[in-house]
Amino acid sequence: MKLLHNPRCSKSREALAVLIAKGFQPEIIDYLAHPLDEAAIRALLTQLGAAPIALVRTKEALWLEQFAQASLDNDAIIAALAAHPKLIERPILIHQNRAAIGRPIENILTLLDTPV
Repeated sequence: MKLLHNPRCSKSREALAVLIAKGFQPEIIDYLAHPLDEAAIRALLTQLGAAPIALVRTKEALWLEQFAQASLDNDAIIAALAAHPKLIERPILIHQNRAAIGRPIENILTLLDTPV
């Protein structure tokens, strides 16, 4: 179990607290300090079963200023996420080769409760 985590994000801290309260000790990945490369982002998208835009913090100022008005294909979105990890939605739990974005936190709980 891994948690893509930003310790400065309240939702990310909340997700970690919920996991610990349920008895889990996830491996914490500070993806801002250790950014994901494009291959890792593609793997994460497969685990999420989602399109690249689902990973984007679309209200983030950087996205709005540099990317929102552009016509980006999936490869360009992935490149933007790799180059600017703060654009990646958080928190994200990876468990048993599946993943869930923890907004809302219930998504993470659903992932934990869903059999593989």
